[in-house]
Amino acid sequence: MKGTLLKNVDGIAVFGEHDQATFDQIRRCAADAPVRGAALMADGHKGYSMPVGGVVAYAGAISPSGVGYDIGCGNEAVRTEVRVDAVLPEINPLLDRIFSEVSFGVGRKNAHPVAAPVLDSPTWADIPALRPLHHLAASQLGTVGSGNHYVDLLADEAGYLWVACHFGSRGFGYKTASGFLNLAAGRQFDAKAPGESMDQPATLLSLATPTGQDYFQAMQLAGEYAYAGRDAVVAQVLGILGNPAVTEKVHNHHNFAWLERHGGQDVYVVRKGATPAWPGQRGFVGGSMGDVAYVVEGTASPLADAALHSTVHGAGRVMSRTEAAGKRKWGTNIVLRPGKVSPQMMAEWLEREGVTLRGGGLDESPHAYRRLPDVLAAQEGTVRVLHTLRPVGVCMAGADIVDPYKD
Repeated sequence: MKGTLLKNVDGIAVFGEHDQATFDQIRRCAADAPVRGAALMADGHKGYSMPVGGVVAYAGAISPSGVGYDIGCGNEAVRTEVRVDAVLPEINPLLDRIFSEVSFGVGRKNAHPVAAPVLDSPTWADIPALRPLHHLAASQLGTVGSGNHYVDLLADEAGYLWVACHFGSRGFGYKTASGFLNLAAGRQFDAKAPGESMDQPATLLSLATPTGQDYFQAMQLAGEYAYAGRDAVVAQVLGILGNPAVTEKVHNHHNFAWLERHGGQDVYVVRKGATPAWPGQRGFVGGSMGDVAYVVEGTASPLADAALHSTVHGAGRVMSRTEAAGKRKWGTNIVLRPGKVSPQMMAEWLEREGVTLRGGGLDESPHAYRRLPDVLAAQEGTVRVLHTLRPVGVCMAGADIVDPYKD
């Protein structure tokens, strides 16, 4: 099956099947004057201001609402010399250690502070608004967060163990994004932000202005910070495994903006929940807690050009968190409205797939997501699969943790 370029809507390359609200959102983003190209990946769904799975190329401008609140959210995956068969008998105590020693959850600080060159970057001093955020960034470096963020242990086709993680720039990235959205709206950087509406137009900053330049530098810093955090978590898990040799590594952002050349023009490409996939560039794409993951490589093709050399970042939600898990009274287990997914449904899925779970709520059940093989099939012709990885252990924030970022 070749990639499904479902339709070309007003110059937007659309892969896969989407609801009308998601179509409308990418159309609205693509209609802005600086836009020189747009695409919607097959895992797309409605997001804040710009759809998750959306890719938009701007001439001389950048969109902080497009990049989103979790600047630099992405995946890192490493292949180890460890055989999965050697790990499975000890999977429960191993996951217990990962879950207890790695920091999961909203607002968590790292019990063991991590040193990294990013904390000494001159950008902290160059942009005065970032200086007060340095302490927060230092305290949270190497923590995972909540929502769909995770640490996974996976098996590849040859039976080797992979370690993967998914998260971004934590509270530092959130406050950076909200600060620049404040500035764009005429408020003070550290003002109490009202939050973005799902349906509001994209916020744009010209790169010809000091604010636009400051945002681009701050975004780069948050991206470096996210990379350092994922490196720290992977190193911590490798330490729990006994520091095995790493034989392969894949590391990408999927909430970020890059200066790239498309159609003979230099443009700033914002990918919100989309993975860059230039010819030969590798990416890790994770599914739900009960689905396969892939290591992919970008290809050269007309479809890849239409996709702005991008691919999916995951499976894509088909249920909101509340739709899946229901509604509970704050701070209690009292069910106000049941969801579509029961604990038994989730447990049966994970048992069938051979996945051991620590943390994770019904809002992250596999039932709330598309199947990743189906999603990736719609992108065929833009990437090729290098590895298919099967999860054996998944660690996420506990089910009692409320995720304020909503993806």
